[in-house]
Amino acid sequence: MKVELLAYTQNADLICASAAESCYSRLPSAELIQKKDSSDILSKIIDMGHHSVIEHASFTFSICNVSRSFTHQLVRHRIASFSQQSQRYVSMSTPSYVIPKTISANLKLKKLYEDTMTKIWQSYNALKDEIPVEDARYLLPNGCTTNITVTMNARELLHFFSLRCCNRAQWEIRDVADQMLALCKKVSPVIFQNAGPPCVRGICPEGKFSCGHSRKL
Repeated sequence: MKVELLAYTQNADLICASAAESCYSRLPSAELIQKKDSSDILSKIIDMGHHSVIEHASFTFSICNVSRSFTHQLVRHRIASFSQQSQRYVSMSTPSYVIPKTISANLKLKKLYEDTMTKIWQSYNALKDEIPVEDARYLLPNGCTTNITVTMNARELLHFFSLRCCNRAQWEIRDVADQMLALCKKVSPVIFQNAGPPCVRGICPEGKFSCGHSRKL
């Protein structure tokens, strides 16, 4: 997989801090932003749970060579914009799929997996020569690789990281979420300073289903 931060709101910490401060000032955010000091007020506002102010910042990612199984999970996050590679207009003739580590670590299972994928693609290629590609693609598996572009605002990203950076999240979406969070922290360290699973900030809400281990991000 490959995760890249394509674009983001420049000076997001400062913009969101000035927006927050404008709620308690006679001055507009355009004047408050000149203060060039965002950390204290923004950290306080976020810790209080007033996350609406960080909706002013958005981040766009390119996520490549991930499985369709992953993207099925990703698009459940509704407050986001997605543009995914089309299986109608992009050639899927060459086998390309994700192999979970639980399978790749076992030679017998890996052979079974790869043999099955080979058969699937042989059948897919035979079908697409006879019927429309949009119908032949029904045969392609969840493991088939894909590319997707996603844009989220900072508030939704905090929610996304809270759920998907957790040890109990499925491994592929957790790996992607960890990479996205690392990229966000580089450009907006204040907004994302305490981002991640709930155990980073306090008590795990999973109860008896908790993994029992706090994550270090």
